[in-house]
Amino acid sequence: MFDLVVRRVAVLAAAPALFALSAPALAQGPLTPPRPQETPPPTVTATPTPTPSLNPAQIRARAVMVQVVRLTNEERKEAGCPALTVDGHLVTASLRQSNYMARTRLFSHVWRDGSTFVDRSEDSGYRQPAGENIAWGYRSAPEVMEAWMASPGHRRNILNCKAKAFGAGVAFAVDGTPYYTQVFGWQ
Repeated sequence: MFDLVVRRVAVLAAAPALFALSAPALAQGPLTPPRPQETPPPTVTATPTPTPSLNPAQIRARAVMVQVVRLTNEERKEAGCPALTVDGHLVTASLRQSNYMARTRLFSHVWRDGSTFVDRSEDSGYRQPAGENIAWGYRSAPEVMEAWMASPGHRRNILNCKAKAFGAGVAFAVDGTPYYTQVFGWQ
């Protein structure tokens, strides 16, 4: 019984005194609260961030986009221009344009609401857009690059050595028709 009283008192020692201690309990020496049992820290396991599932058209579009980037920089290198860096904001602007054209079947630099590549680039967070190339219907990245290089205006955008960055976007319409976009930037 005495042992039980001492334990209770020890547990309550940190709290205001609710019980008077008897002389035999005080003779035991100072009471200290029992050490809390240490619990091991929770095990932290890295949970992989789920990657969104891509459908076959999206997988194909990404592969084509990578090819367009590579082929664009190869053309620039041949012409003596520095390689362009891929800018995420310009990729977003390019994808918006390609998706818009694929969805609406409107092949134009200007959307029905009047917005242009400058508006789309700025809305994506890029402040100094330089130009835009669009195309549709070509079966591969080499085909669309060949067509752009054969067109004076598109070629001028690709080989503008003052441009520093760009983004490429590819989207497929419901029937599988590809729509391509490149947006170039000064910074």
